[in-house]
Amino acid sequence: MKVSVFGLGYVGSVSAACLAVRGHQVIGVDVNPTKVELITKGQAPVVEERIGELTAEMVATGRLTATTDVAAAVRDTEISLVCVGTPSAPNGSLSTTYLQRVAEQIGDVLAELPRWHTVVFRSTMLPGTCTSLLMPILEKASGKSAGIDFGVAVNPEFLREGSSVRDFFDPPKTVIGVLDSTSADQVAALYAGLPGKVFRVPIAVAEMAKYADNAFHGLKIAFANELGAICRALGVDSHQMMDIFLADRKLNISPAYLRPGFAFGGSCLPKDLRGLVYAARRADVAVPLLSHVLPSNEEHLRRAFDLVTAGGERRIGLFGLSFKPGTDDLRESPLVELAERLLGKGYDLRIYDANVALSRLMGANREYVESRLPHLGDLLCDSVQEVLAHAEVCVVGCAEPEVLAALNTAGDRRIVDLVRLPDAPARRADPGYVGLGW
Repeated sequence: MKVSVFGLGYVGSVSAACLAVRGHQVIGVDVNPTKVELITKGQAPVVEERIGELTAEMVATGRLTATTDVAAAVRDTEISLVCVGTPSAPNGSLSTTYLQRVAEQIGDVLAELPRWHTVVFRSTMLPGTCTSLLMPILEKASGKSAGIDFGVAVNPEFLREGSSVRDFFDPPKTVIGVLDSTSADQVAALYAGLPGKVFRVPIAVAEMAKYADNAFHGLKIAFANELGAICRALGVDSHQMMDIFLADRKLNISPAYLRPGFAFGGSCLPKDLRGLVYAARRADVAVPLLSHVLPSNEEHLRRAFDLVTAGGERRIGLFGLSFKPGTDDLRESPLVELAERLLGKGYDLRIYDANVALSRLMGANREYVESRLPHLGDLLCDSVQEVLAHAEVCVVGCAEPEVLAALNTAGDRRIVDLVRLPDAPARRADPGYVGLGW
């Protein structure tokens, strides 16, 4: 295809050269004449592994050129990739100045263009930026309608400085925020044949994907660094320890625990986190990340309580009580904590959990629940229907088949979903349904 790339920084320079390598005809566009002149001479405007030689090769073949002329670049191409910077202000807010300027410039050209052209935003931007800010600018400047007269898509990049050329040709995934199918097909064609799964998703999901990645990367680095500080203070080889941690691909380095849901609990995670933070404190090691994991979990539980009580109803039905489905372990279960708070505020509560029977609870498990819910025997019901008949609000803490079946007969009762029910996307249109993190 014929492609124009706006912004010749790291992302734009790499995208332009690598797309040219893949056989596309690419025009780089930048307001800085020095960058344009460098590419015209076959020199990369950034220092990056392999980018210098690729730029020289592609300029020599004629598949890569550069210009400061926005109108010429848009007129001579089918698709424009916007890769301009989105710097943050000292307070963390996102600057969209460059995005807005490029959108207006491209829109002005689209006004006179008698054919379809697709505008693809590759810059990192918060959800809502494209549809609420940039698309209206394009439509106002062009006098045309997005998705009807011209295309729009969001295609976040996942390139690491230092290995961005390798990352371009061997991506972990390709994400396409879709407004119209024509544009989505064009973007997919740019990367046809590259490895990694292709995700066609709503525009806001595509915008958020890059933030999720970078937040997790920062979290991982901070996690490893704080563990390293504790290990050093306790005389432990942190790299030996992390070799063991990284060897676990079932739980540690995996999709496990990475689905938004309810708060965590159980006999291990809270206890071990408290113990680790205590050990760090005794060793005079500051661990701000680890020390705030439990407060973060507590805040999530508070959000659930607020959702349950928001409607003013007094009769609550709780489905699920153990900390993990399929067990009867109530130790530090967030559902036990939620039940305790509801009772403490005077709510009329009934509970169903097929795996929890007071007569079978033993040892530390029984001691724990007796200290938190001393009247559990009066709250537990033998059937889902008994809880449903009592409830004005159904709080879903498990997804057992009998619970799912009962919820389909819940009528106009309010449903607070803590587990993301299988039909949650369809239920979201129901004013009586609310999900905890979706």
